[in-house]
Amino acid sequence: MQNNRRKFLLGSAAVIGAASVAGYKDTLSAVSTLSDKGEKAEDAIYFNSPEAEYSCLDDNFEPNERYKVCATACIGCTTQCGVRVKIDRKTDKVVRVLGNPYNLLSTDPWIPYHTPIKESYTLLSQKGKFETYRSNVCARGNSVFSKIYDEFRVLKPLKRVGKRGENKWKEIEIEQLIEEIVEGGDLFGEGAVKGLKDVRDTKTPINPDEPIFGPKSNGLCLIGTTHEGRFKTVIHRFLKSFGTSNFMGHTSICGLSMRAGEAAFLGNFKKYPHLKPDFENTRYLLSIGTPPGQAGNPFKRQGKLLCRARTEGDIEYAIVSPMLGNSDTIAVGDRSSWIPIIPGTDLAFVMGMLQVIIKEKLYNAQYLAMPSSQAMKAMGDVSHTNATHLVIQEGKETGKILKDTNGPVVLDAADNTLKPAAAVTQAVLDYTGEVTLDGTTYQVQTAFSELKKNANEFTLEEYSLECGINATTILEVARKFTSFGRKASIDCHGGTMHTTGFYTAYAVMMLGAMIGNLNYKGGMSPGGGAYKDFVGKRYNLFGYKGKSKIHATRIDKTRMAYEKTNAFKKKKAAGENPYPARDTWYPFTNALESEVITNSAKGYPYKLDVLLSFNSNFMYGTCGGQNNIEELIKDPKKAVPLFIAVDPFINETSKYADYIIPDSVLYETWGVLHAWAGYQTKLNTVRFPVIKPRQATFSNGEPIEMLSFMIALGKKLNLPGFGKKAIKGNDGSWYPMDKAEDIYLRVFENIALDGTPVPDATDEDIALSGIDNWVPALKRICGANWRKTAYVMARGGRYQDVEKSYQGEFLSRKYKKPIQIYNEKVGTTRNSLTGERHSGTVRFYPQRTVKGHSFAKLFPRDRYPLTAFAFKSNVLSTPNTAASLLKEIKYTTYIDINPATAKQFGLRHGDYVQLISGNGHTEGYLRLRNGVHPDTVGVEQGDGRQGEGAVDVEINGQVKRGLIARKTGVFYNKIGLMDPDRELALTTDFVCGSNARQAIPVNIKKINPPRSKA
Repeated sequence: MQNNRRKFLLGSAAVIGAASVAGYKDTLSAVSTLSDKGEKAEDAIYFNSPEAEYSCLDDNFEPNERYKVCATACIGCTTQCGVRVKIDRKTDKVVRVLGNPYNLLSTDPWIPYHTPIKESYTLLSQKGKFETYRSNVCARGNSVFSKIYDEFRVLKPLKRVGKRGENKWKEIEIEQLIEEIVEGGDLFGEGAVKGLKDVRDTKTPINPDEPIFGPKSNGLCLIGTTHEGRFKTVIHRFLKSFGTSNFMGHTSICGLSMRAGEAAFLGNFKKYPHLKPDFENTRYLLSIGTPPGQAGNPFKRQGKLLCRARTEGDIEYAIVSPMLGNSDTIAVGDRSSWIPIIPGTDLAFVMGMLQVIIKEKLYNAQYLAMPSSQAMKAMGDVSHTNATHLVIQEGKETGKILKDTNGPVVLDAADNTLKPAAAVTQAVLDYTGEVTLDGTTYQVQTAFSELKKNANEFTLEEYSLECGINATTILEVARKFTSFGRKASIDCHGGTMHTTGFYTAYAVMMLGAMIGNLNYKGGMSPGGGAYKDFVGKRYNLFGYKGKSKIHATRIDKTRMAYEKTNAFKKKKAAGENPYPARDTWYPFTNALESEVITNSAKGYPYKLDVLLSFNSNFMYGTCGGQNNIEELIKDPKKAVPLFIAVDPFINETSKYADYIIPDSVLYETWGVLHAWAGYQTKLNTVRFPVIKPRQATFSNGEPIEMLSFMIALGKKLNLPGFGKKAIKGNDGSWYPMDKAEDIYLRVFENIALDGTPVPDATDEDIALSGIDNWVPALKRICGANWRKTAYVMARGGRYQDVEKSYQGEFLSRKYKKPIQIYNEKVGTTRNSLTGERHSGTVRFYPQRTVKGHSFAKLFPRDRYPLTAFAFKSNVLSTPNTAASLLKEIKYTTYIDINPATAKQFGLRHGDYVQLISGNGHTEGYLRLRNGVHPDTVGVEQGDGRQGEGAVDVEINGQVKRGLIARKTGVFYNKIGLMDPDRELALTTDFVCGSNARQAIPVNIKKINPPRSKA
């Protein structure tokens, strides 16, 4: 039998081999004779590969004069790594992107900052320290630059000629465009609309019945993208000068639940800080829905550090996620593990862990008993909590922390008496009962006791049943996590973007508080900070005469409580129940772009006059946006009378604009960037045009882009902070602001001068970094400091050396505010629709609407048997569909399902299927994937596009056909849900209002695939 099988296999191989040879007969013939065949390659050895940018042979460094290599930043994703861009001098085109060895987001360890540019190249040679300082870029970073040269790029200003959304445009001169949007009028034959000149009324209330809503100038709103280096300038220089409080980025559709939950934990809703693990030294990592290197941020650095830690170090880690991501690997044995979980139930898993930690007293009691910074210093520690602070349980002060005139009071563990927290070293940690302060008796419990009560609200078995992870695993992970002292860490990010994500993120961080890992080597880090940039030693670029000081209600109803409105006060005065409000309010949320269009359509708190978007794509990025926002934004009379988009492409959002202003792309742009944490030293990455922008220009030669448009518009409106005396030096001198370089070269100068100023750049540094062309502008703007500014530009920023990361067992840069085991701001805020107080510490809630109706009842399992989740792509991203090279790496996306689940539904690999939710549906090809929780389906984000070249567009009567390659894939956000408790609203996190894109109940069925058009 074996012999016959062997003969069969050999015979089959011979047949297949013969067929293969026959198919490649001509090719093999050419190879065997070493003759030419087809198009001749440029080089016999290297074929058509570009020449190297430099050579380093026998210690002789020779730059290739055909190219220049400039240090800048990649903005292919939100990590914004420092890179070096190889540019052909003759064509001024980007040829290749390399890592910047000075920048810690691309290299670890990174080369010392004062290393000469020439030496930075020789260090990377084979005779240098290549293995130590190797600097790289990811697949996306070395492909995304192709979007610069994309055929669908907008290069001239456009005005719509059809109805909104028809994608019909005509080119218009920028001067005429600015005239029209400033003056307003009947611009489209659809009736008069207000121009910006009339909207800018900073005196008249936008709603006379609610003066707190602010002036009519609040009728302008800007929705931007991520903080890519220009956003702050637009806010402080244009919007605050105009007099509007309405500006927001993309956080509400990205990671707001995580950011808000961590802000609650860290007690800072103003700056919204967040923490990341110290990957270099942590002994145990518990990552919730955030596989390092695929999700979270900074992507590349986290992935690199985790790989090193699991091979060269001694880390153990567990990834809790509905899908097996890129972080888990069998190559490191039991050092890594995957714990499958149902999306949206992470909170149950973590609350179960907290129950175990508290019940078995696995927490650091001495640490939690320190009630103040004074106690922290006395104990030689580097962080502290409010675990011992007393929370009032009854009466008008319910939810507040008990204080005297000097601050919080606690029970001294030494004698059980009430004392100021600042005077106590160790306080009572677990207490529920009465205390008397200044003759008044209060019913109180410590913040820790409130946490303990909430953790014990359900049994461990009930938590287990909710999340689908057995109780034994929860117990083991809790014990494991606490067994490493302070060298254990946790992480979470986009997986928390569901209706209870705020408390999920808060709870995940609470695990760290149990062991006291904040500011510890191997624990949790707030990041290394940055050098002073916009407000620095030489200039305050945010300060100018006439800057508006508007205190107004934002269109998204964030940063203010409903209880401050006249509507609330009138109901209260009339003896009525002031709840519900007409809609939700979010006092400690920073911004909600996903609420702008719907709130304007409702006229609550008011209606907008003008929407300005800056590289934003909220129509694609908002889960459920196509289900309700699309109809509102199509009609100028419903939500936004005038819509102006600044965008290098016509995407799913800007196609509904009235005007499109072109923008610079990637390496054509200016910017100053800070990292997102995940690092321990100061970091500023700078960006400036290293190639000539391709779009049309203003009369002064400036390319039309966001900053130049802002300057021109500010001048046209005669806004404060624009014109000849726009920028004030700290020495009292005034300077003009006519170009973007007038702002950003001064920002770079501030960075160069902060602390101990950087050295002067040498002529060799300037030449090798390709910034010769900036020398005249540097001399004109920076004067005596021009070489110091050039020093920063030559290195792509300023980076503190790696040796500054730690002070013994502590981080060098520490978070100084106390950890909030109980957050008073949260605990005294009420749900504006129900009137119920939010829990001031973590508590379990199942997936729900804002009013508390459970998803389990609204979407029963017999109708919606699966739970859908979206996951971050390590290649694709929303803003980069026009990067054609990315499609050569990853062509499309799928609906991923466990093979056992597919069999249960009668589905096979490659079937064309439809996912159906309560309010929408999406389609795609099915891919069987073993590493998916059997009760779920997953979709990789970033595909299934309807913009950026995916659909037809007409400009000046000429139609450009969309590319099927850009349209392919799955558009996950089409399954987003509406909240039945609210008017014109999507489901959100019920506490902070973030767009709920995860944990969507769905059904699945096979359908016929779409027919391709001839």
